[in-house]
Amino acid sequence: MLLIDGHLDLAMNALDGRDLVGSLEALRRADPVTGQTATVSFPELKAAGVRVCLGTLFAMPRTAESPGGYVDHAGARQQALDQLDQYRRWEDGGHLRLLSSAGAVREHLDGTSDALGVVLLMEGADPIRDEADLPFWVEAGVRIIGPAWGATRYAGGTGAPGPLTEAGRALVEGMRALNVTLDASHLDDAAFWDAAEIGPRMVATHANARALVPGNRHLSDEMARAVAQTDGVVGLVLLSAFLQAGWRPGHPRTPLETVAAHAAHYANLIGWDRVALGTDLDGGFGQEKCPAGIESYRDVPRLLETLPAHARAGVAGGNWARWLETHL
Repeated sequence: MLLIDGHLDLAMNALDGRDLVGSLEALRRADPVTGQTATVSFPELKAAGVRVCLGTLFAMPRTAESPGGYVDHAGARQQALDQLDQYRRWEDGGHLRLLSSAGAVREHLDGTSDALGVVLLMEGADPIRDEADLPFWVEAGVRIIGPAWGATRYAGGTGAPGPLTEAGRALVEGMRALNVTLDASHLDDAAFWDAAEIGPRMVATHANARALVPGNRHLSDEMARAVAQTDGVVGLVLLSAFLQAGWRPGHPRTPLETVAAHAAHYANLIGWDRVALGTDLDGGFGQEKCPAGIESYRDVPRLLETLPAHARAGVAGGNWARWLETHL
């Protein structure tokens, strides 16, 4: 079955020292990232049936946990440029193909290439100098931008309530003019509704249902409907704390049925044709925090067995394929 993943931090992991080209076993033996058992490599994605993913450019701000993160625009931009270079080097090596148009996605899915198709997604907009800098990133292949992660210069985000800033409004207006899709994942409610009023096309590449897990990291029912009204889709995150309210490290890993509960909740709101995958696997967490049964990426198809039979192909990849072939 065709799989398309709406959110993978591939280049971030590579620049953290992880070799995604070789086997997962070799990666785990030499993994420089401690406390997070890796689940993703190119062979794992191929074994699962992933043909396309949204691959991030993610700049990490300086925090207590990440003392080497950026403190200004220049630092954020350099991280994103380094990750862009990593994707291009992978493409030169035949490991992936960067896709920047609906036609390219269609051709890739219709073809027989073993390379992973990657659409570039910027998660957190701090690498962008201002709205006048958008054409540079569009020319580089970025087609989707999430203005926030935590708080950025542009928007309130996860754990950091706030609206779009003046620069954020200009950025979203520029995105709309250039046909760049807004990723609503991580946007605080105030920033989300500011953006919705401006009217860009929206998706939520990796966001679960707030009705099941409270907090501004997740979409309210009204936010999910607003994304759907722009013909957007919503990707499901496979992090136990985002699937089960009150889950903490050390608790039993959540069952796959918790993923199905979020999927069904969204389907009741916006239809099964708008529910997709946005696993975020190895996006700052490892196997220890995945649902039970997901020991590595090749196990992701197991979650489809918990969904209604008629919905499985769409959630697996068909819904993202339709969106990409229509809107990219």
